[in-house]
Amino acid sequence: MAEVVIVDDEEAAGALVADAIVALIRRKPDAVLGLATGSTPLASYRALASRIADERIDVRGVRGFALDEYVGLPAGHPESYRSVITREVVEPLGLTPELVRVPNGDPASIRTAGADYEASLLAAGGVDLQILGIGRTGHIGFNEPGSSLASLTRVKTLTEHTREDNARFFNSPDDVPMHCITQGIGTILRARHLVLLAFGEAKARAVAAAVEGPVSASQPGSAIQLHPHTTVIVDDAAASGLANLDYYRHAWAHKPDWQRI
Repeated sequence: MAEVVIVDDEEAAGALVADAIVALIRRKPDAVLGLATGSTPLASYRALASRIADERIDVRGVRGFALDEYVGLPAGHPESYRSVITREVVEPLGLTPELVRVPNGDPASIRTAGADYEASLLAAGGVDLQILGIGRTGHIGFNEPGSSLASLTRVKTLTEHTREDNARFFNSPDDVPMHCITQGIGTILRARHLVLLAFGEAKARAVAAAVEGPVSASQPGSAIQLHPHTTVIVDDAAASGLANLDYYRHAWAHKPDWQRI
């Protein structure tokens, strides 16, 4: 069972995530972080950046791997995930840019990009802590419903729901790419700790399916149930569809002080 933590707001979630990552970096200065994009993890990145600055934490050896990238956006496009990761993670946290990888969405090399990224992940020793969001369709990364639970990094076609959700970042919905390259569900499950974040009532159904529903390719997020160390951090609205809500609150309130998320 995933550990479910219900918090007041995104800032409270960010503080928990920052605590976990700071503890990881203190134990392992060359820790490997799995980096999600979108609005969901932003409070966590802000909290982590503040902790790094205030406590003068050396992050020069920290490595990072993004979950996904659009296929076909021009190099330097502001909404490419390479640009987003640089702007929202690498620069605020002070990470070494050369140690942060993003899947290659260049159409010229796309046929081998998935295998190349898998090789890089394995060479780095795997991800220590993977930050995840979840889409309304239940997707994690860009693994849309129907994705194999054993899938590895590969090219996927985005659903119209996902393209509509991401259109707010572009000038026009037609500008949202049709294809992406994403870590597979099997790739994500290799990370040693999964931290899934979700906020707002629009995510309640996907959260309930991921945490308490049957494990199914129709609900890609449900694959987190197969992982031995998963933490789900949600606000009240995103938690509103959970049947065992009272138990999750009880378990968190009585968690031993020495245990972290």
